[in-house]
Amino acid sequence: MALKARVLYDFSSENQGEISISENEMVTLFSEEELQGWLEGENSRGDVGLFPASYVEIIRDHITSNNNNGFSSPKVVTPTHVTYSQKGPEAGSVGSGGGSFHTSQGSDDDWDDEWDDTSPATDTPRGLGTSPPSLYPVTTSLPGRRSSSQQPQAKSSATVGRNLNRFSTFVKSGGEAFLLGEAAAFVRDGDKICVAMGKHGPEWQEDPYPFTCTIDDPTKQTKFKGMKSYMSYGLTPTHTNVQVNRRYKHFDWLYARLVERFPVISVPHLPEKQATGRFEEDFISKRRKGLIWWMNHMTSHPVLARCDVFQHFLTCGADEKAWKQGKRKAERDELVGANFFLTISTPAVPLDLQEVESKIEGFKTFTKKMDENIVLVNTTINDFARKQMSGFKKEYQKVGQSFKLLSQAFEMDQQVFSAGLNKAIAYTGDAYEAIGEYFADQPRHDLDPISDLLDLYRGHLANFPDIIHVQKGALTKVRDCPTLEGELHDRCNIISCATLAEIQHFHRTRIRDFRGQMQHHLQQQIGFFQKITAKLEDALQRYGSEQ
Repeated sequence: MALKARVLYDFSSENQGEISISENEMVTLFSEEELQGWLEGENSRGDVGLFPASYVEIIRDHITSNNNNGFSSPKVVTPTHVTYSQKGPEAGSVGSGGGSFHTSQGSDDDWDDEWDDTSPATDTPRGLGTSPPSLYPVTTSLPGRRSSSQQPQAKSSATVGRNLNRFSTFVKSGGEAFLLGEAAAFVRDGDKICVAMGKHGPEWQEDPYPFTCTIDDPTKQTKFKGMKSYMSYGLTPTHTNVQVNRRYKHFDWLYARLVERFPVISVPHLPEKQATGRFEEDFISKRRKGLIWWMNHMTSHPVLARCDVFQHFLTCGADEKAWKQGKRKAERDELVGANFFLTISTPAVPLDLQEVESKIEGFKTFTKKMDENIVLVNTTINDFARKQMSGFKKEYQKVGQSFKLLSQAFEMDQQVFSAGLNKAIAYTGDAYEAIGEYFADQPRHDLDPISDLLDLYRGHLANFPDIIHVQKGALTKVRDCPTLEGELHDRCNIISCATLAEIQHFHRTRIRDFRGQMQHHLQQQIGFFQKITAKLEDALQRYGSEQ
């Protein structure tokens, strides 16, 4: 008979391989053996996966033994640990040991850790019913989603060195491997990234040779004798003043490399792709504006601006061989994942981890509120822009047409001395129709730029949960490993310094961007209403003092 358990507390899944459970819900357990404080089972909705062991209570009343009714109690197999293969598991399995998480298969890159079997050979089948072997005599516990005052913590294991969930950002980013001392790579002086202690905390060391890059209006190009068309963007960085041409797919490739290389840096999102209408003027214009914002954020970031792959993207000209060589070099880069953290140089004085956690929590609250209000502002200004382009324009044109009809009616009196008034009223009608066109045209000057900026920052805000997850995973590991606290603390300090430096850069860039954009918006609004005022004053002059 299957093991049953009653849920004591609500739990919401946040990573692949986990399932959500609700208080008083009955769940089925695949085994009562815990894996680093987690159990595997099936909830009442049929979802299969992992949940915290301390959040459920196993019900044993329905399990009977041979002594009372002739039925044997369920046999719990004690398997050996799970082995993770460098080549990646088969579909649905955690590793070559055959244990199943009952989840969709990840890519080979998700399974880059190998756990060596150090236990004696045994005939016992392998599975998920036991913890994997530890590389370090450390302890771990349930990821800290709730404070101790709200929910109890999961039970800890005495000899655990790795997270069970190999899909978590902390694992896939290389943060866990770095923290456990598994990173190894040669770091050149030019690859080193310095974090300095600024007035308000850790910050990236400024680029001593800052530059910008312009993006010209794209041109339509063809290849394969006109069978395939694409848009080409001319990029001119100020530190070379040499134009290079890039397609959108080149931007897309660069973005993927940067995300892989920098796990705790918010790489700005590219403008969205579009399957149809790629050559329409409005789409081309909007994409170019989005790429300009993207480029501005890239060139102003002290780390991203000077990385090799970005410099290759900006400076490699029409030589296809050189481009491919740089591309292959970037794709073979060793300083990714866990090795990225080896490139970071931190201040001499380590950070206070409690203070780091407090700052991270404050930033999480800030980003959540900012994201909510970005959605609100974007919705509001887009609605207002639609009203200006359709409703306002239509209403002003109706007023203008009514004045012109009045002028036509007055002309029927055939009085010579009324001709001046009739023309003035007709001109007023024209003025109102022109003002309607002003309203229709204005959003692209003052509201659309704000919307473009908000879209860019929504991308940044979407990046930070993963960045914070890496830092919090490191912090949790240090706290749960008191026997190695000093050894792990230094590596956790590197991750924390990088995370806080990126948060500091985000705030500085945000203040710069929103100050400049709001100034631009108000300047455009002032100019807009001055243009309307000038039009109305011109119409007023047509009436004179005496006709």
